[in-house]
Amino acid sequence: MIASLVVLATILILGIPSAVVFIPMAMISGNATPLYNASQTIVRVAFRMAGIRVKATGRNRVPPHTACIFMANHVSNLDPPALFPQLPGRTSAFLKRSLMKIPILGYGLKLGEFVPVNRDGRPDSAIESMHIARAVLEKGIHITIFVEGTRSPDGRMLRFKKGPFYLAMETGAPCIPVSIYGTETMMAKGSLRIRPSTAHITFHDPVYPRDYATREDLMQAVRTAIASGLPEWMRS
Repeated sequence: MIASLVVLATILILGIPSAVVFIPMAMISGNATPLYNASQTIVRVAFRMAGIRVKATGRNRVPPHTACIFMANHVSNLDPPALFPQLPGRTSAFLKRSLMKIPILGYGLKLGEFVPVNRDGRPDSAIESMHIARAVLEKGIHITIFVEGTRSPDGRMLRFKKGPFYLAMETGAPCIPVSIYGTETMMAKGSLRIRPSTAHITFHDPVYPRDYATREDLMQAVRTAIASGLPEWMRS
């Protein structure tokens, strides 16, 4: 539990004064990038203090000056904080609408143009989220999606949700498959305990929606790419 406490303490000690400075700045300027950059720096420091290492490869494969949809597998709550600081530029992401209601954090997420999602299964809710995500991409901000829709309970790949591939086909944005492993042993699903180790992140070559006739074909291409960067036992 020591690593968990170190991460929490670091985020609180650095995060509160940063919020005091950067949230008003974002409100006044309409530019949330300094707030975003500060938050990613805090995460890096927290990981370093807790002994968590991140080994990322393939970042040179990401097209420069292009808003992309990063599509990753999901095995731990540590995946977002491990992945986001490795991305070139600023990213938005889909998240539960309830997180937007958390004081300070929720307001910062709104300023960062994260995309709220209602998990009520209603088609109109999904359509609303897709419209918001499309608008974010049009501003030149990446979208990061954990395409299984939830964390895998045992590290093995789950079925992919179709929504991200609707978004990709409609916008034509390059899809960047991302493989993540190592975090499944560092913080298991349902646990708050962090075991310091190394998170491995691999960025694969872009997959362009225009090259595929159907969403299903695009989905399969992304799945194949993600699986290629995972240990064999995680590819089922």
